[in-house]
Amino acid sequence: MRFVIQRVKHAKVTIDNEVHGSIEAGFLVFIGIAENDTKAIADKMVSKLLGMRIFDDENDKINLSLEAVNGGLLLISQFTLYADCKKGNRPSFTRAARPELANELYEYIVGKCKEGCDKVETGIFAADMKVELFNDGPFTIILDSDEIM
Repeated sequence: MRFVIQRVKHAKVTIDNEVHGSIEAGFLVFIGIAENDTKAIADKMVSKLLGMRIFDDENDKINLSLEAVNGGLLLISQFTLYADCKKGNRPSFTRAARPELANELYEYIVGKCKEGCDKVETGIFAADMKVELFNDGPFTIILDSDEIM
């Protein structure tokens, strides 16, 4: 499982020319799910995400969590995080989970995030989404379950 976490001043996702989800300060999180991912892996990833302290405190030190700044989450499913570009110029996505499993785990992640964060917005699984963000920093972190498990 991979999360690409961007600390944002604001972000939104538009589907069919309508804003589907938007947040002010918080994290925009692109979520990639692999064929071997499980709910246990999702639990660990969500715990890491919600506990991440990457907001500035009163001394401009990166020390505050999402909860401490009353931040929001915008969660976007993105199978392309498992693109394999080793051969040729056309990526392969064979490591990405089948849509049924990926959607199930994505919805599970959304539910777990809602347990730990008051403001959770989402895209729509497998939809054609337009994502806008105002990156704060810029500050981007890649969280990969292969590296934290």
